[in-house]
Amino acid sequence: MKIKHIFEENKTAFSFEVFPPSRDGSITELYQVIGELAQLDPDFFSVTYGAGGSTREKTVEIASKIRNDFGKEALAHLTCVQATRADIIEELNNLKAAGIENILALRGDPPKGNGPFVKTEGGFGYASELVEFIRLNGGFSIGVAGYPEIHPEAPDMEHDIINLKKKVDAGADFIITQMFFDNEDFYRFRDKAVSAKIRVPIIPGIFPLFNYRQISRIASLCGAKIPPRLYDRLTRVSGKSEEVEKYGIEHAIRQSEDLLENNTSGLHFYSMNRSRHVMRIVRELFKK
Repeated sequence: MKIKHIFEENKTAFSFEVFPPSRDGSITELYQVIGELAQLDPDFFSVTYGAGGSTREKTVEIASKIRNDFGKEALAHLTCVQATRADIIEELNNLKAAGIENILALRGDPPKGNGPFVKTEGGFGYASELVEFIRLNGGFSIGVAGYPEIHPEAPDMEHDIINLKKKVDAGADFIITQMFFDNEDFYRFRDKAVSAKIRVPIIPGIFPLFNYRQISRIASLCGAKIPPRLYDRLTRVSGKSEEVEKYGIEHAIRQSEDLLENNTSGLHFYSMNRSRHVMRIVRELFKK
């Protein structure tokens, strides 16, 4: 089933993100996590790439298993990084052969330590170009990324919304946002998107904090800010892992409840390839 049709049903969808493991032998552990999360009956799973387009084959393999073995829809990530048009065509054919109908089209980030993004010769420099290419070469439902706190390379929100509109106009069916921790950032972003005549569903991305070390890592990776009240609370219990987990999960539940009360089309949970934390949140929200 194409994900765009899920949102057309006017239901509150929820979904999980997983990623191909980098450690040898841990793919079995990932499938165990997916099996546990699948018991909650999510509307779909998204499957990421590794940095710089690595783990591309694993992404297709995992998405295929989600679709064909676990019986859930899969959203495969696809990036412009180190990929020519011929590479993208090959990937689209692989996804079709695996029965995958949904793609999250991203420009992507270069491998760590390689400096700024550089367009591959014969490839694409922008996600909007990738979206248009997929639309012309395949019958997929296409999602794109949104940034409630502005893409790190955008000069301001206005330019970021213009770029988002280009992706939607190129053929995107829905938007999944980067993680954020203050809902006011999401509502401000959504209002500006609506004002720009962006009419596709905008799905907020939720990241449950369960480890104090995540705070500095999140800030360095995507620039998402931690609200002062939550930061102070987590800092006070930084040496007590159970307390950090408790407060992080409580915040994710309150954040999600508020989003649901304010007419979001769904919730997308960044699972970090773990089941226990997001299962607690989803069961609390949807009484599953």
